[in-house]
Amino acid sequence: MRYPKVFMAAPPALPKSRQQFILAVLMLCSLLIWIENTVLSTALETLADPVRGLGADPGQLQWATGSYTLAFATLMFTAGALGDRFGHRTVFSSGLAVFAVSSLWAAYASGAGQLIAARAAMGVGSALITPAMMAILMWTFTGPARAAAIGIFSTSAGVGMAAGPVLAGFLLDHFWWGSVFLINVPVAVAAFVGLVLLVPNFRSPVPRPLDPAGMLLSISGLVALAYGLIRAGQVAEWGRADVWAPIFAGLVLLAVFVLVELRLTAPSFDPRLFAQRAFGGGNVALGLLLFGVAAITFYNAFYLQGALGFSPMKAGLANIPTAVGALAGAPLASRLVRSLPLRPVAVPALTVAALTMGAYGFLGLHTPLIWIELLLLVQGLAIGMVIGPVTAALISDLPLEQAGAGSAVTNTVRQTGSVIGIAVGGTIMSITYRRAIEPSLEGASGPVQDQARVSAEQARHVAAAIDQPSLAQAADDAFIHAMHVGAGWIAAIAFLGAAVLLITLPAAGRKKAPTPEPDHEEAGTSPSRPTASWETPVVENQ
Repeated sequence: MRYPKVFMAAPPALPKSRQQFILAVLMLCSLLIWIENTVLSTALETLADPVRGLGADPGQLQWATGSYTLAFATLMFTAGALGDRFGHRTVFSSGLAVFAVSSLWAAYASGAGQLIAARAAMGVGSALITPAMMAILMWTFTGPARAAAIGIFSTSAGVGMAAGPVLAGFLLDHFWWGSVFLINVPVAVAAFVGLVLLVPNFRSPVPRPLDPAGMLLSISGLVALAYGLIRAGQVAEWGRADVWAPIFAGLVLLAVFVLVELRLTAPSFDPRLFAQRAFGGGNVALGLLLFGVAAITFYNAFYLQGALGFSPMKAGLANIPTAVGALAGAPLASRLVRSLPLRPVAVPALTVAALTMGAYGFLGLHTPLIWIELLLLVQGLAIGMVIGPVTAALISDLPLEQAGAGSAVTNTVRQTGSVIGIAVGGTIMSITYRRAIEPSLEGASGPVQDQARVSAEQARHVAAAIDQPSLAQAADDAFIHAMHVGAGWIAAIAFLGAAVLLITLPAAGRKKAPTPEPDHEEAGTSPSRPTASWETPVVENQ
C-alpha cells in the first residue's frame, strides 16, 4: 500500500518559558501513567485478602489487570485520529477527566466487578492521554530543543517504574487499598489545569479517518479471547462451551478485524506491515516478550507478599532492581548497537530474559532475598536491552510515511501480548494450584474446601479462621508448585520470541543503529502521522 506524502513546515514557536511549563505538564502526566501501570501489581495480594481487600479470586484479579491494558491496547490508535480531528489538547483533557473520575470510582469500588469496570475506564483515559503527549511535545519544540525535551521527558518512565511500587507499598501499609487509586485524582486535576492554561490545541490539517469498525472488532475480539482463557482457569476445564466458544469467537473476530483493516486505504492498524520480515518478526518477538513480562509480574506479586509474607512496602522496595535494570539496559543496548548489528545484541538479551523467567522455577519459600534481588536486576536489564533498541529499529527502518502506522502496530501488539500473558499465566497458575491443593483438603468441610480451592490467599484466610496452620502450609506449597509450572511455560514463550528475532533480524546491519527514543507505548507517538514528519499545525487558543 502507498501512504500519502506529507509536506512539512515548522510549527509556530512558543516562548521558551511556556515550552518549559508545557514539558513539566507532560512529564507529570507521563509519570501518572507509568505509576498507574505499576501500582496494581503491588496491590494484588491485598485485593485478594477477604479482610483487608475485596476477597477477589485469581480470575477477577486477572480482569482487574487485563481490563486496563485491553482498553489501552485497542483504543490508542483511535485516540491518535481523534487528536488530529478535534485537537490533541481536547482529547488529552478528556482523557485526564476520564482517568480522574474512574480512579475515584476504583478507589471506592464495593466489589471486584466494580473495580474491573473502573480499571477499564482508567484504560480508556490512558489511551486518550498517551498518543497526545508526544504529539504535543513534538509540536511544542523544534530543532535541538526537541531532542533535549524528548530526553528529559523519557526520564519520567524510569521515575514512574521505580516510584510506583514503593508509593503503592507505602499507601497500603498506612491506608486502605483504595488509596493507590485515590492518589491519582489530585495529580490528574493539577495536570488538567496546567494543560488548559498552557497548551495550545494543536491538531493536524490532514486528519486521519476514524476507524469505528476496527475499534469495535479489536475490542470485542480481545475481550472474548481473554474471557475464554481466564474462564478456563476458573473452571479448570478446556472442554466446556463457556471456555472454547469465547476463545473461538475471539479468534474469529480478530481475523475479521485484520481483513477489515486490509481493505482500508489508510488503516489505523496496518497488517500489511507484517509482510516486512524484520518488522513483522520484531513485533511478534516483542509481543511474546511482553506476554512473559506480564505473566511473571503477576506471579511475582503473589510470591513476595503471599508466599513470603512481605509487607506491601517491602515488596515495593524489593521490585526496585527491576526498574534499575531496565533503566540501565536501554542505554547500554543503545551504545552496543552503534558498533554491532541489532541481532547479536537483542537475541542474547531476550534469551537471558527468558532464562530469568524460567528461574522462578527455582524460587521457594526459603530463597534468600539477595538471590531474588539479583534475579530481578538481571531480568530488568535484559528486558531493557530488548525493548528499547528493537522498537527504535523497527520504526526507524520503515519509510517515513509509514512510521505512524508502524507505531500503532507496535503499540497494539505489545499491549495485546500483555493482556494475553496475564490471562494465560493466571489460568495456568489457577489450574495447577487447584490440582496441587486437592490432596490436602481431604477430610475438610465443604465450605473450607471450596474456599481453599479458590486461591492460596483464600486458603490462608480460612486456615487462620479454623486454626489449621497445616492448611496454610499446604497452600504455600501448592502456590510454589503452580509458580514453578507456570514459569516453565512463560520461559518457553519468551524463548520462542528469541528464536523469532534470530530468524527474522538480519545477521548484519548498519554499523550505527538509531538511538532509542522514549517508549512509544507510554510516550505516545501518535499513529496518525509519521513520527518525524510535521505539517503546519492548526493551533487553537494560543
